Amino acid sequence: MLAKRIIPCLDVKDGRTVKGVNFVDLRDAGDPVELAWNYSQQGADELVFLDITATHERRKTMIDLVKAVARQINIPFTIGGGINEIADAEALLNAGADKISINSAAVRTPALINELARAFGVQFVVVAVDTRFDGTNNIVHLNGGRIPTEKETLNWILEAESRGAGEILLTSMDHDGTKAGFDNGLLKTVNDAVHVPVIASGGAGSVAHFVDVFEKTNVDAALAASVFHYGEILIPDLKQELRGRNIEVR
Repeated sequence: MLAKRIIPCLDVKDGRTVKGVNFVDLRDAGDPVELAWNYSQQGADELVFLDITATHERRKTMIDLVKAVARQINIPFTIGGGINEIADAEALLNAGADKISINSAAVRTPALINELARAFGVQFVVVAVDTRFDGTNNIVHLNGGRIPTEKETLNWILEAESRGAGEILLTSMDHDGTKAGFDNGLLKTVNDAVHVPVIASGGAGSVAHFVDVFEKTNVDAALAASVFHYGEILIPDLKQELRGRNIEVR
């Protein structure tokens, strides 16, 4: 079995790391370059950088900031936000990305997943999915969670995998920022259905939540933001606790 990964996420807006609850009420969480360096030192397995308003504001990801972060770390680096074509991905790769994360553009133009996988390899392509339960189904949302689609979440993820997604980053908008735990039911359903790694996102509030998500869903990685940004959970302590529960981590 592959070791589980712990992944801090930098949600960046106007050059600062921010964090909200259910994708709204954003507050400042610090300088992304400083945070990136800190996580690399703490033993994070990877780092995700999401330019959360790039798509909504119809602009490209902040390349200079990406370069500054990339210089501070020696761990795999995934970047998302505002990627609409091969050239965008190439620019981020040249700026220091190891992987790129696409979300809204993939839903609007699913063939983009195929194109990126052909151009760079499936291991380079992370498809991020923001999902919310509408009372009947889990529904995919776009533009930083602002726009609901007609796509049912599991069906979309299976299509994304078939087109060349090398990983799925699944964020439950209902759980995001609540610190009430991950959406383990949905995560298990998705993880059991796909053959690529799944990264759990949305809801981490305690070490126990990380234990739960790995034990109950067997996902490959767990991503969190605010509990790491504000020092509520330190990555070395988290990994020690996971090892104590016989969960293999790097």
